[in-house]
Amino acid sequence: MNMSTTDLSQQLRTERIAVETLYRAFSEQNPNLVDSVLAPTWEDLPLAPGQELGPAGIKPIILMVASAFPDIQVTIHDMLQELGKIGVRAEISGTHLGELFGIAPTGKKVSFRLHEFHTIANGLITTTWHMEDWFGLFLQIGQFPPQG
Repeated sequence: MNMSTTDLSQQLRTERIAVETLYRAFSEQNPNLVDSVLAPTWEDLPLAPGQELGPAGIKPIILMVASAFPDIQVTIHDMLQELGKIGVRAEISGTHLGELFGIAPTGKKVSFRLHEFHTIANGLITTTWHMEDWFGLFLQIGQFPPQG
């Protein structure tokens, strides 16, 4: 079945909006935004320690990051897209005003990069492979999480 140019354009737009909404959930500190864009069986690879599968697993992470960085902003620098796949190069910035991984607030303004690859089906994100520059973040904060 051939897809018309208009249908293809609309599907690409829908997929792009889904990915942008995932990042908006962080910037707007609204974890419920993910319910409309993540598939119920969404895979987040790799899972954070203790993270549940599916959309419910990312919600506590959104709240934790928002608590640590109340002025958090996610800036998308690049999106590379083909039907059903989107690669993102983005940056998270904010002021460290809340505890993060056992590190007390430092008041430091920080920014760190992330690179993610999303697969999308039927307008919903089904899988996200991600890599954040946590090492760079901890260097800016001036300490690493306590061992244990």
